[in-house]
Amino acid sequence: MNANDDRKRGVRGPRVVALAGATPDPSKIGAKAANLARLSAAGFPVPPGLVVTPDAEERWEEARLRLTDLAAGLGAGRFAVRSSGTAEDLEGASFAGQYETLLSVPLDELPEAVRKVFGSADAPRVAAYREVRGGASAGVGRPRMAVLVQVMVDADSAGVAFTADPVTGERAEVVVTAVRGLGEGLVSGEAAGDEWAVRDGEAVRRRSSEDAISAEQATRVAGLARRVEEHFGSPQDIEWAISGDDLYLLQARPMTALPEAASWKPPVPGYWMRNFRLGEWLPEAMTPLFADWLLGLIEGGYLGGMRATVGAILPFPHAAINGWYYAALPEPSSRLLARAVLQSRGLVLPVMFNALVRVNFDPVGADRAVLGRLAEEWRTEVLPRYRHLVEDAGGRAGSATPEQLTGIVEEVGAAAGGYLWSLAIAGGSAWKMEGRLARFFRRYLSGRVAGSPQALVRGLPGTEAGTPPHAVQSADWYRPTLGELGFAGGDDSGGTGRREGIAREREALERACREALAGRPRLLRRFAALLEVAQRYAVLRERQARDFTLGWPVLRRCALWIGEDLVSRGVIDSAEDAFFLVRAELDGREDLREEVAVRRHRWERQRRLAAPLALGEQPKAMRTLVDGLAQAARTGPVPPDAILAGEPASPGRAAGRVRVVEGPADFDRFEEGEVLVARITAPAWTPLFGRAAAVVTDGGTLAAHASLVAREYGIPAVVGTGEATRRLRDGMLVMVDGGAGTVVSP
Repeated sequence: MNANDDRKRGVRGPRVVALAGATPDPSKIGAKAANLARLSAAGFPVPPGLVVTPDAEERWEEARLRLTDLAAGLGAGRFAVRSSGTAEDLEGASFAGQYETLLSVPLDELPEAVRKVFGSADAPRVAAYREVRGGASAGVGRPRMAVLVQVMVDADSAGVAFTADPVTGERAEVVVTAVRGLGEGLVSGEAAGDEWAVRDGEAVRRRSSEDAISAEQATRVAGLARRVEEHFGSPQDIEWAISGDDLYLLQARPMTALPEAASWKPPVPGYWMRNFRLGEWLPEAMTPLFADWLLGLIEGGYLGGMRATVGAILPFPHAAINGWYYAALPEPSSRLLARAVLQSRGLVLPVMFNALVRVNFDPVGADRAVLGRLAEEWRTEVLPRYRHLVEDAGGRAGSATPEQLTGIVEEVGAAAGGYLWSLAIAGGSAWKMEGRLARFFRRYLSGRVAGSPQALVRGLPGTEAGTPPHAVQSADWYRPTLGELGFAGGDDSGGTGRREGIAREREALERACREALAGRPRLLRRFAALLEVAQRYAVLRERQARDFTLGWPVLRRCALWIGEDLVSRGVIDSAEDAFFLVRAELDGREDLREEVAVRRHRWERQRRLAAPLALGEQPKAMRTLVDGLAQAARTGPVPPDAILAGEPASPGRAAGRVRVVEGPADFDRFEEGEVLVARITAPAWTPLFGRAAAVVTDGGTLAAHASLVAREYGIPAVVGTGEATRRLRDGMLVMVDGGAGTVVSP
């Protein structure tokens, strides 16, 4: 039906028109109906319907008869009735959810339903929204409205799809949300539903509450959303429904208030790594107070430790890029080396040569020359000094003024940084020593003994069981320690028995290696020396990493007590809001609650970003070293059909269903025999290893926490995949090969 039909029947204006034949003019039929009219004409799967134009209210009796007549011709039993305002679904303001929507309306109740939707334009909430977001329509009174009537889709599932991530602004990803049945609960916010991220034709479930759709259906919905985006030329928010095998497009509107897509450009050229130095302890974007204050204290203490050891400070800059921690390697140059040598009075060359270069081909010599002395300094000086300072600070904090609390934070933060330097220079050599042992094993023992070289450095005496109360889920002090959460304590889930079995396997493998080399005394002596130093530093690394966060309970208490003081002064609403301030604001008295809300929202957006593991071009020397170590640890090739590939961190193969763990709030959901998938695993995750079949992480290296603990528990681990939490979804059945560094379908 069109305007000519109206004139033939004596109707003076197009009060009710068929959606498929309507002129797509938002001023005449509203933006929603205009968009759907365009999409229907372009062949999109839009359910048939009618549009009751704004002037129908003026001549309602004529419009009512026309509506009943045309709706009966659609041959449907039930209808969906929605608004189509002339100021609705615009790029500046969507007016989403402001007007009335009525579903499953029978034919005889259709006129009354249309009147009810017309009347919703007078609702107070619409006027309030128009004043705040209505742009040109603000302050001009009630906008004109059409009403859209469509054949009701008997939906098996329905939902919303965004062609850009509405939180991060990421344009390469379609976010699909879904519920069983009708999608109104999802649109209104009453239901959370499932959430999928679809990128390059591959769907990954982010959140699952009701298994509303399959991955294949999520991909179909994403494809429909992308076609709508191409049609209109801008990011779109669509509503959709699936009935049987049919996918329907119910609505399309421009995405409003979309944040700018993140740019991952480092502040200066170079090679920037997310997993380097403190990055191993930061699985998400940093909160403002950590990035502005505690991070600088730790980094300053780290460089102070470097100066104390080598007599100079080499430039290892760090930066917050979209809130994420990145550290850069200095570009090697003769000028940089000459300056370091002059500053260090000759100390820098022997220390850095042995710790960074010699340890890769002669770990025994590096241990004797420098590393053994540094390890002993940690045992006799660094650790006792750090423990004493933390204990003393904890005793003083309880009665400290806010000014004194800031002083305690600065003391403990700097001490933690100095401790981190000791961990990096001494314990950080362990993975290079293991790499040298692995190369020896491959050359002289592969095929002669059954086992993996990594099995030689696990189940070692001298490592402590259980999880200490100072274990953290992140070095960012915003996150509580395990002691605060009540998860700390002794060993769990049979972990002690499992480690005892691993120790027996290691001892058996050692005997087999010695027997295989019995006829070659020189090689046997070399093996024994490489094994001894690799095992000793493996234990050292684990003990050093365990105690790095000794100061975090004190640091958090101080920050929260400072926050309580700010609450009492009316600066913020809660003590935890202090983590969204910067250092200079802790002494102020002005109201910062609005600023806190803005920063918290920004942080929530940043933590959802897919932060790259590295930026810039990797130096050739480092690439050769890292690739060589990974290859030495790898027990097999990466198959072409692998779902994921990363670094082989702990050998073995295990199948299980995926469980993506964001933090301790998910610990209770983790079940025996599941595959633990996380961004990275800080010490807070240790209680889960006793129940896990395998571990897969986005970040991390051979020296990461996941690598160390997985070996101790004898479970396969693959780290540094870059996208495990995005590509693996809860319930997916996978096979993890920790020797090959792969995740495949079983």
